[in-house]
Amino acid sequence: MKSSIFFIAICVFVSAQDFKCPDKSGFFPDPYQCDLYYKCSRGIAEPKLCPDGLVFADENPHKELCDIPSNVDCGDRKELQEPKPSKGCPRQNGYFKHPDPQACDKFYYCADGTPNELPCPPGLYFDEESSNCDWIDSVARRCDQITKDVLDDGFTCPDGEVMGPNGRALPHPTFPHPEDCQKFYICRNGVQPQKGSCPSGKVYNEDTFTCDNPEKVPGCENYYEGQSTEKNKLPKKA
Repeated sequence: MKSSIFFIAICVFVSAQDFKCPDKSGFFPDPYQCDLYYKCSRGIAEPKLCPDGLVFADENPHKELCDIPSNVDCGDRKELQEPKPSKGCPRQNGYFKHPDPQACDKFYYCADGTPNELPCPPGLYFDEESSNCDWIDSVARRCDQITKDVLDDGFTCPDGEVMGPNGRALPHPTFPHPEDCQKFYICRNGVQPQKGSCPSGKVYNEDTFTCDNPEKVPGCENYYEGQSTEKNKLPKKA
């Protein structure tokens, strides 16, 4: 590993010696490596590397900018620095497809080697070429059995849109718990399940998708009977 880093450093140093600044000052791309660029000051070139996973955007020589590859036309600058992978991240920065080949509707956003799993909106798949979620027919991927997230109690987000009281599809629909009137489920972006709970004294109303008074929810009228709704409050000071 050390020898590889040393080799890269030597190559960058040699490249810097050969590079001729197009102008006395500014930021200019290396002709061969897309994530390598030069800061020119008084006609002297200083080599610089973008963070792993990002490449140099060369549209404006007065602007120092590294961006994701899908936003930059590298042209003939095909070479890249050696990747520095970490768990879930092929490179330290960028958007990458989920390691599960059937999880087409999920992807990883990596920042400094830390992966963050994110879902696509319902009906979309992640397209690695554009680093965006796109319509299924426009993405060159096949997912015959989409892998769904499952909570520890077995709940998964159902397929299809859920219409709200105003007749519009809910972006983050909620669903009642089958046994507990106070609890409910949230489906972030329609696909990512999460547990929710109403505040003390309220129960979930599946008709309005909100927490409501027990007497307004059939079957939950007596949910708090015998319970103190003050149990979550702090005791008074003596």
